[in-house]
Amino acid sequence: MPPKFVLSVRDLRKIYPGKQKSFVAVDGVSFDLEEGEILGLLGPNGAGKTTTIQMLLSTLKPSSGSIVYFGKDFFTHRSEILEHVVFASTYVSLPWMLTVEQNLNVFGKLYGISLREIANRVDPLLAAFGILDKKKSLVSRLSAGQVTRLMLVKAFMVRPKIVLLDEPTASLDPDIAHEVCQFVLEQRDKHGTSILYTSHNMAEVAEVCDRVLFLQNGRIIANDVPDNLARSVSTSRLQLLVGDGLKRTINIAENLSLPYAVEHRSIEMKLDEAQIAKLLTALAEAKVSYTNINIFQPTLEDYFLQVVENSRKERGQI
Repeated sequence: MPPKFVLSVRDLRKIYPGKQKSFVAVDGVSFDLEEGEILGLLGPNGAGKTTTIQMLLSTLKPSSGSIVYFGKDFFTHRSEILEHVVFASTYVSLPWMLTVEQNLNVFGKLYGISLREIANRVDPLLAAFGILDKKKSLVSRLSAGQVTRLMLVKAFMVRPKIVLLDEPTASLDPDIAHEVCQFVLEQRDKHGTSILYTSHNMAEVAEVCDRVLFLQNGRIIANDVPDNLARSVSTSRLQLLVGDGLKRTINIAENLSLPYAVEHRSIEMKLDEAQIAKLLTALAEAKVSYTNINIFQPTLEDYFLQVVENSRKERGQI
């Protein structure tokens, strides 16, 4: 059975005219979002992520291209489509002089939900995020982390078909961030919600996202599952806790032209997988004594850093 796409984007462009030269913020982006899929939208600052999301919400008009939600043209059926699409971002504030309850009531009413149904949906969500006791509090009195959790309650209380999540865990402690990730997965599994997910936390993206789009200079340069992108990086990291022979270890790293970093008795080296055996042989021949060794396989973060580094090299910045 072929996949069911709830969002299809084709050749999307945003060009800002300039006196000397036009700036292309988004350059021919095309992708599909499947029903029930969590799709990561990644890239360094200035890659075009925010501009793309703004066009998907119609807060910014594309220069060209098409956006189709649920098989319907976005620009023709905008109001109808936005009844089923929600945006939530750590960086967008709520009316601060309203209480949590008032904010949620207003938002729910905008989506045509009765006050009774809003209450039925909101309390379990507030409780799940540990802020039910803040229901009568002004938003201005919430911490940054509590506001972020409130934004997630606001997004999912209307049970949307698509949620655009922008850095949903940016201001949260690691334990709460983990809970948010689990909540997002539960919403997808329980309601079939499709999610476009942006984050700079690569471990989080690898945990949550089914597939990843990587933007660079306004173009999609990768479209794959997180594990495949990580495996495309050939460089591993090898960490040693040296008991005797740290200087000899440094000399070996330099002779093999391996990038390294030293902290106290620990040394970490970057190397291709094929070089690991050669390094270990050299350490043994030099009678280097080490008490611990860790070999870290490439991660999605390594892929991210490699893309950014290559881009800087191309621009002559390093």
